[in-house]
Amino acid sequence: MKGITGRIHSFQSLGTVDGPGIRCVVFMQGCPLRCIICHNPDTWDFSGGEEFTAEAMARKVLRYRNYFRNSGGITVSGGEPLMQAVFVRELFARLKAEGIHTCLDTSGCRTSDDVNALLDVTDLVLLDHKYADPEAYLAHTGERQEDAEAFLDLLQEKEIPVWIRRVIIPGLNDDDASFRQLKRLRDTYSVIRKTELLPFRKLCLSKYEALGLPFPAEKYPEPTAAEMESYRENFTKAER
Repeated sequence: MKGITGRIHSFQSLGTVDGPGIRCVVFMQGCPLRCIICHNPDTWDFSGGEEFTAEAMARKVLRYRNYFRNSGGITVSGGEPLMQAVFVRELFARLKAEGIHTCLDTSGCRTSDDVNALLDVTDLVLLDHKYADPEAYLAHTGERQEDAEAFLDLLQEKEIPVWIRRVIIPGLNDDDASFRQLKRLRDTYSVIRKTELLPFRKLCLSKYEALGLPFPAEKYPEPTAAEMESYRENFTKAER
């Protein structure tokens, strides 16, 4: 009998920026969002990628367990992993049974019984909370901010630790109101353990060119290192 399968875009064996420690990162295929700064437009198509069983992917991850030590593990990203919640739940359950730390990197765009079951075997969530303003959120992602916050409510209910991530785009979400909104999220949700401000980058331009797609955020500048330092200082001030 064939096991539970999922569509995988790619696999990174030794990642260091997708959660704590050294991690295997599984990028799921398929995403309903159309974020203007998406770095992986090749993950949008739900029929793309390669099919794996959860058992086969778990075996692949376990080959690297000696590198994880006490802080590493697996991170499932995307695409959007919540769209394949049944597969990711099975994968996480198999790995947790082997003592592997599980991390979900998501936009938080869906809640459902399957997502709820997935969270029962999730140790940490990296939540990409994109914009402070609901209208900007919808305009620049195609999804509703309310869905991400409903997902955050569920994480709070289940007491699952969260790292909030926001990619800073000069001229779009680098204003004082955005930093105050991040502060309000931290004040409201005790499960938020860390907030990461990440710089907008255009390394994905070649992917859009290869797919014959325009890059919607091309007109926006990349923040400099000095600007990112200033943004982080502004966020710290907003926290006071």
